[in-house]
Amino acid sequence: MFSLNVPLPPAVDRLAADLHPKLSGFERVRDRRTLVCKRFGVEDVPDRVAGDDHGGVGAGASAGPPAGGPSPPKPAALDALRDDLHPLLAGTDPFPVAVTGIDVFDAPASGSGPVLYLAVESDALVRVHRRLCAAYGAVEGIEGEEYVPHVTVARGGDPEPGVVADLVGAEFEPVRWRVHALDLYDPEFREVAASIEL
Repeated sequence: MFSLNVPLPPAVDRLAADLHPKLSGFERVRDRRTLVCKRFGVEDVPDRVAGDDHGGVGAGASAGPPAGGPSPPKPAALDALRDDLHPLLAGTDPFPVAVTGIDVFDAPASGSGPVLYLAVESDALVRVHRRLCAAYGAVEGIEGEEYVPHVTVARGGDPEPGVVADLVGAEFEPVRWRVHALDLYDPEFREVAASIEL
């Protein structure tokens, strides 16, 4: 699965690093942080990998694999996805994003909880997410109407309730920046596979 991510400024990493000593009791603390705009499976693009000449998702191509058909090779899927995203994101101007607080998912839709995260505010990011969900569908429980822009800091384990409450109640100067590109991220190799300029 790929994800389309918002690049994070160094100030967000510094903020998360400052929280690290206070994260006792969490099972996993993220050393790499992401702000996901939309997730994509390799199977989301096989019709375009197979040489679909109907113009891609925006022109009515199906977003799933042919019935019983195999998923495409990952590099071909990445190339097709990148080609599909360019017209879908065309006309999207750089937009503002802000990390404004700390919050927690006590019972996340997937994986272990609690999930401590940096809360993100951006109406424009939500609009881009919805446009991509309209083209590709939403991952149930975490996308579409359930989408909460956030940067996960730590998850799982059994942190003391007071630790979580103190973190959620912490105040800091919001981190604000403008998004000028979105990155296709490959979690298998933990690297940006392509960037799409806005």
